[in-house]
Amino acid sequence: MPLITEVLADHILATSRRTPSCEDRNMALKCVLDLVGAAIAGRDMPGPTAVRATARALMGDGSSSIWATGQTASLAGAVFANASAASALDLDDGHRLARGHPGAAVIPTVLTLLSETNAGASDLISAISVGYDVGARIAAAQMPKMIATRQTGRWASVAAAAAGARLLRCHKDQASQALAIAAVLAPNQQANGSSGYSQLTGNDVKEGIAWSAVLGLAAVKLAIGGHTGPTDVFDHPDYYDRQAILAGLGERSHLVGTYFKPYACCRYIHAALDAFLMLIDGSKIDASDIAFVEVETFGWALKLGNKRRPTTLVDVQYSLPYCIAIAAIEGRDALAPLGADLLGREDLSAFSEKVGLSINDEIDALFPGETLARVTISTSTRRLRSEILGPLGDPKRPMSFEAIEEKFHRVTRGVLPPERQRDIVAGVLDMPDDHGSGLLMALR
Repeated sequence: MPLITEVLADHILATSRRTPSCEDRNMALKCVLDLVGAAIAGRDMPGPTAVRATARALMGDGSSSIWATGQTASLAGAVFANASAASALDLDDGHRLARGHPGAAVIPTVLTLLSETNAGASDLISAISVGYDVGARIAAAQMPKMIATRQTGRWASVAAAAAGARLLRCHKDQASQALAIAAVLAPNQQANGSSGYSQLTGNDVKEGIAWSAVLGLAAVKLAIGGHTGPTDVFDHPDYYDRQAILAGLGERSHLVGTYFKPYACCRYIHAALDAFLMLIDGSKIDASDIAFVEVETFGWALKLGNKRRPTTLVDVQYSLPYCIAIAAIEGRDALAPLGADLLGREDLSAFSEKVGLSINDEIDALFPGETLARVTISTSTRRLRSEILGPLGDPKRPMSFEAIEEKFHRVTRGVLPPERQRDIVAGVLDMPDDHGSGLLMALR
């Protein structure tokens, strides 16, 4: 029986022999625009600012672009900086099967490597597709008894390595070794996140995505240079489910299962926000009239930090009650991107105390396949209750390219002038024709 890394390596190589489907092409363009917008919006957060300085100091100078900053760095430094910015505001895409965020690792890797290759449009789309696909498969196959933490950094290195191996046209042994190296070097993430043992989740390390992307890139370069890893890394049933990795391999990429986020907070919060805003929009209730908000959802949403007096914007990203308060008092637009003016607000904290959280058994039973919620708003005179809803941007409630473009303009308007925004959107749309050259120029 072949090793799983070998089967996945064959899968990566096979994508170079066929034209990407229209479905993959269209989804990849949405993913690129969405991810670039998230990175530009998050560019000046404290975490990415520190990463840029550190990347240039420790990883050296180079000609690779740190997006929309006018700065350059080495390949690794640019991937580190771009992935950090992309995941800073929790605006980046995600995947339900993976329970994490492939785009923030895959797309910085692909776009940063692009200028180092003579890749065509099919190579570019295929690299994104296979990166998402392999990453989602590895993530979904993790056995919870032996791999307790569900943070993206655990598998994003493998996703980045798969994308890099495709773009650099690695041969089978190189691709297999790259996947193995990436899997072993990935951060364990045992402390951080909702499934980690640390109780202090509002920090810039978050899910370790940026560092994991660097490791994925390094794994490909190491494999090309002859470095090796344990290529049986996925062939241990206590740790990985072989069938989950290989099921339907080559039939349809998991890229198409990507979801997009209209709000800059954890995906576990989005369904509740959608339900709350739907009730507010339909009834014209003012925040001052609301006595209590009840949110019924799944158990993992209650494991978030859920601070009612957050001290950082990362705290806000993981607080369902505080995000509901922002929606009630400041409105929908204040949720993307989040601004520092939302911190230290007694009115928001006071409203968040009115938000109760409970587990709905019906909703909980559908997790992680679906992340649903139902919201009830009580005033002195009436009680409004939503249906059980899934979040906007899921495959069942998709966002069109036009909706992604509108989000891009909204979240980057405080950072970019309108003509620069238009150049980047045009660069994404032109990718199938100019192989990404226009986008790379606009991002410099």
